Amino acid sequence: MNIFYFSAEVEPFAKSGGLGDVLGALPKAVAKQKDNNVYVVMPYYKDIIKLSYKAQMEYLGYFYTDVNWRHQYVGVYKLVRDNVNYIFLDNEYYFQGPMYCFADNERFAYFSKAALDLVGWLGVKADILHCNDWSTGYIPVLKHAFYGACDSVSGAKTVYTIHNLKYQGWMSVECMKDLTGLPDWYFTDDRLLASGGVNLMKGAMIFADAVTTVSDTYAKEIATPEYGEGLDGVVRSIAYKMSGIINGVDYTVYNPAHDELIDVTYNRVTYKKGKNANKVALQRTLGLPQREDVPMFAFVSRMVDQKGLDLLLPVTEDLLQHDIQIVVLGTGELRYEHAFKEIASRHPDRMSACIFFDNTLAHRVYAAADFVLLPSLFEPCGLTQLIALKYGAVPIVRETGGLVDTVKSYNEETGEGNGFSFAPLSSADLEYTINRAIDFYYNRNKIYRTIQRFGMGQAFSWKESSARYITLYRNLARN
Repeated sequence: MNIFYFSAEVEPFAKSGGLGDVLGALPKAVAKQKDNNVYVVMPYYKDIIKLSYKAQMEYLGYFYTDVNWRHQYVGVYKLVRDNVNYIFLDNEYYFQGPMYCFADNERFAYFSKAALDLVGWLGVKADILHCNDWSTGYIPVLKHAFYGACDSVSGAKTVYTIHNLKYQGWMSVECMKDLTGLPDWYFTDDRLLASGGVNLMKGAMIFADAVTTVSDTYAKEIATPEYGEGLDGVVRSIAYKMSGIINGVDYTVYNPAHDELIDVTYNRVTYKKGKNANKVALQRTLGLPQREDVPMFAFVSRMVDQKGLDLLLPVTEDLLQHDIQIVVLGTGELRYEHAFKEIASRHPDRMSACIFFDNTLAHRVYAAADFVLLPSLFEPCGLTQLIALKYGAVPIVRETGGLVDTVKSYNEETGEGNGFSFAPLSSADLEYTINRAIDFYYNRNKIYRTIQRFGMGQAFSWKESSARYITLYRNLARN
């Protein structure tokens, strides 16, 4: 099969979150099957992609694409890595500067149109066009509208994956018409329109041949008003073609046994000594007291309301009355950044607030932490808890989305579980659950170590998840 993935971000070339991680790992796993020819298409971000990757690229040539009345240049670069053909679309007008900006509607309209034209320009007949999140939501719609006579893509099946339903891609009808030239037929409530405007994610869901999201539980949740972000009715209407497929972790990148970014490597046999060494090294770097015996709690994430910070912040001061350490790493909304910095300034011996993101430091935090906090309001899948499990950082999660599917709260009667969890949207319940974890660390450490070691032995690789995608692709191609 000729499989094309389209995404605004792909690790290791450009990444701002979980979308980049998924597109950095899933295509590699699918490409391991010899009968799959895999292409990953992304923007050529002039100011973001590292020079070392640019030096490995081959310039294939250029063509022009029409973004309605705009006749735009498309430069094409290629890099082959792990049996995957990475294709970069170059246009300095659109892709100079940051990965996302105020002009995203036009930038990704251009990208989507150029991506569809690229397939034919490469001389490839596509079997699957796999689109991801709102920024490529144009593609299923444009294919339906304008590519029925295009041999390279007309017979291809489109798969659309919702990585986060909250970010949908809104614009006015006038803007959409100006960017695409779509006729009036598409601008109805059962197609592109929602609340009087155009919703790209809705359009992609309607016109794609199959829709997936990144966990079974999230697929069910977004069919409800509580989690549906205004599109729960659309989700219910496409239930016949929708499925949830849990994300995996790329263990060639995230594995403490051979992670070159951490201070000391370790495995399930040497984890106690290894994690203690990493903890002391991180404490030294962050200026915290260097103690192996103190439990370290980590929060590694974007600082947005989705991540449950309005549950965590009200109890952080109380938690710091215990003999613990808290490390926060990430950026986001200023109100959260300032709040964490203020608390850390009052407790410099127990808390470090790293208000930036550094990939190396993130690896070191996972290797050092005893617990990782994920009190999310909703979580489509979540990679943090999967990475944390591998590194022996026991996850403390709210029971939602992919967190439910991957973290099972320790059951004292059965002795089963790989973390700790709570369900209500309540700071008190979060605090109770963290206090329970502290109690296990100090007073029932043998059980804590069993939970820790069990999590490290679990496998959430892309092998099983990619197999489900391949089955989906084959079923679509046969039909």
